[in-house]
Amino acid sequence: MSQRKDNIETEQEHALATEAEEQAHLEDVVPEPAEPAGDDNEPLEVQLQKAQATIKDYWDQVMRMRAEVENNRKRAERDVENAHKYALKNFADSLLPVIDSMEMGQAAANAENATLESIREGSELTMTMFVQVLERSGFEQINPLGEKFDPERHQAISMVEVPDAEPNSVIEVMQKGFLLNDRLIRPAMVVVAK
Repeated sequence: MSQRKDNIETEQEHALATEAEEQAHLEDVVPEPAEPAGDDNEPLEVQLQKAQATIKDYWDQVMRMRAEVENNRKRAERDVENAHKYALKNFADSLLPVIDSMEMGQAAANAENATLESIREGSELTMTMFVQVLERSGFEQINPLGEKFDPERHQAISMVEVPDAEPNSVIEVMQKGFLLNDRLIRPAMVVVAK
């Protein structure tokens, strides 16, 4: 019986200690209500003026915060608008050398000493430059010649019986496909072996 009484007293002491800790925690978290500004001996008019001054200070702080939030919102809108407006600037800048190369190729083709070989060579260099610009911008060319047909990336134009080709493989690429950051932009147009 004595053991049980000791247990009950211990539990009560523990509960009181826990309650005291919770009360102390609440006092730390919840501040005491502010006492009215000024002395109790001050006239009510003076207390009212001090309270009005405090309210004015709080109102000024609220208005400054509101203006700051509005400024941040306008700045964010302007940043988003500029991002949309100038998103392609870097891509366009990287295309300008390709245009220059094409213009030089046209001028070279119009020259009196132009040969078919030099025009072909310039055209291939321009094409290589253009593909490199696309690759730097996240584009990837799909050229599935000899690969197994993939309906997710290829579009079959026709199926042809070819005795030495593996069935369901791409035997001719009519038009290369393109990915942009691993997303299909255009499927490759292909001829598939039966």
